[in-house]
Amino acid sequence: MAREYFGTDGIRGTVGRSPITPDFVLRLAHAVGRVLRRTEARPLVLIGKDTRISGYMLESALESGFNSAGVDVLLLGPLPTPGVAYLTRAQRASLGVVISASHNPYPDNGIKFFSAQGSKLPDSWEEEVEKALAEDPVWVDSASLGKARRLDDAAGRYIEFCKSTFGQELTLKGLKIVVDAAHGAAYQIAPKVFHELGAEVVAMGCAPNGLNINDGVGATHPEALVRAVAAQGAHYGIALDGDADRLLMVDGAGRLYNGDELLYLLAADRLARGEAVPGVVGTLMTNLAVESALKAQGVDFVRAKVGDRYVLEELARHGWLLGGEGSGHLLALDRHTTGDGLVSALQVLQACVRGGKTLAQWLEAVPLYPQELINVRLAPGQDWKSNAQLEQTLAAVQAELGDSGRVLIRASGTEPLLRVMVEARDAQQATRCAQRLADAASAG
Repeated sequence: MAREYFGTDGIRGTVGRSPITPDFVLRLAHAVGRVLRRTEARPLVLIGKDTRISGYMLESALESGFNSAGVDVLLLGPLPTPGVAYLTRAQRASLGVVISASHNPYPDNGIKFFSAQGSKLPDSWEEEVEKALAEDPVWVDSASLGKARRLDDAAGRYIEFCKSTFGQELTLKGLKIVVDAAHGAAYQIAPKVFHELGAEVVAMGCAPNGLNINDGVGATHPEALVRAVAAQGAHYGIALDGDADRLLMVDGAGRLYNGDELLYLLAADRLARGEAVPGVVGTLMTNLAVESALKAQGVDFVRAKVGDRYVLEELARHGWLLGGEGSGHLLALDRHTTGDGLVSALQVLQACVRGGKTLAQWLEAVPLYPQELINVRLAPGQDWKSNAQLEQTLAAVQAELGDSGRVLIRASGTEPLLRVMVEARDAQQATRCAQRLADAASAG
């Protein structure tokens, strides 16, 4: 069944346009509630949100929709996406709901769901909800309506969970850390986590006004953090996105580290401590240097489609624990059921403190390969896969690169673009090869 509303990470769009309207969100919650009541007499749903001004409106719509189906609601207020996942599990709730559009600007918003185990839900569940959406609502009688209450210490509970993933024998004392919460869901929580573990914290991106989430700050704009770390003379900088499920880091020298590098560090730290790391999952975009470095240490490496959902699927398929994306979604499934920017940052800092090594020292053996990405605009209906010239050029480029590079050509899922990426040890070679492929794609 083709899904009409659900994408790769819940339902997302521009507020005020279908489907991110209060009437649809009420219907959505009612439909989800009816699905839940097929297996539970009195389900409990947790609702958290980021700091977008539209969160108030959508929260009210969700609350009404769930209550109308006989589902109780526990409101968490502003809380990172992984915090909602954690509390859903801790509270033995039936479902967790997050109102967020993650790294998107404030005019967008979305709804995503977590299972009772705090993990992403399968396609089959989303299809069941879409079927329920197509049916007429069935309002419960007044005596069966759900109730709503607020969990006042949600933030404190999640802070303690984050701290529990950091070694009890370790401390961040002596470290000055700039923490950028992107004016998002972690604006109160993130500074407290690092401060309570002993660090001197400089907070930025922690003054949300409903309209400034991800605006010039956070993981989507790390240049602001690079400047702040230099200005403050800090040892580290931590950049989260609007719902705090992704992470980028900066060291005292002002160097920015992406998710690919941090993923390698997490694996290398475990290997250094004698832990088994049978395999790691990246994506089609993961830098080849990371794959090569892991394989050199006997660690298998598998590439999933772009998206943390697909990384999770591959981890489950192989029974592995570590995976991630260059954008900063990092998964350590023995620490949390989902990607968590704060927990990931603590795992990185733990490795640095315990190993007595800086980020640069951990990663000196993994110089990233230069990547050249060119977007080629496609004509309406253009079938790039049947382009003979592109096929011939691709074969020639792959022969030239051999084992020292790779090519990735894929259509954008959101725009009429063909994304041509070439990765090679030599930057000029990567640029030259990418341009040859782009020219061939355009000619077709």
